[in-house]
Amino acid sequence: MPTVTVNRGDSIPSLAHDNGHFWETLWNHGDNAALKALRKTPNILMPGDEVFVPEIRLKEVHKGTDSTHKFVRRGVPAKIRIQLMMLGEPRKNEKYTLVIDGVSTEGTADGQGIVEAFITPNAKGGKLILVSTGEEIPVELGHLNPIDTVSGVRQRLSNLGFECTDGEELDDQAQSAIRLFQAAQGLEKTGKIDSTTRSRIHELHP
Repeated sequence: MPTVTVNRGDSIPSLAHDNGHFWETLWNHGDNAALKALRKTPNILMPGDEVFVPEIRLKEVHKGTDSTHKFVRRGVPAKIRIQLMMLGEPRKNEKYTLVIDGVSTEGTADGQGIVEAFITPNAKGGKLILVSTGEEIPVELGHLNPIDTVSGVRQRLSNLGFECTDGEELDDQAQSAIRLFQAAQGLEKTGKIDSTTRSRIHELHP
């Protein structure tokens, strides 16, 4: 029964899909209890995390040969949810084309700027194209680090429009982005990741 080391882009749903399980099977397994308590959500893991993957248990079903039987496959697909914002306000009713792993979906964001689409649990990413402006927004799935890491805070700040490259250091760029975020939110401009700042970032970008 293997233990899988998480790589960038992995999540519980993607690892479960790749190994023939429902995501709940991995997430709720007793051997993954410590990981579940640490990460809180199955969609956000940290490279280097270890996930226990149990062996597949086969299920036999006996049915008569003279009848037609219907079997329902559970657990697929997953769903992606993106909120479009500009200057703190939702970008309402934006027409878009979402391309994930080469599969295109067209639609219109709702009144809160929300874009939703079904995807495979192990999808890697693609782009969101806004029809009115031609903007192309990169979409990376499973690449967001936990909020309790410096890199997780930096990623979220960047996604919220406060320029901050990825990394694990609280360098000058990160501190500047934090101060700009704190100013925009009416918080004390410390440039530090205090509990109030972290909570506000997570509230806006779970």
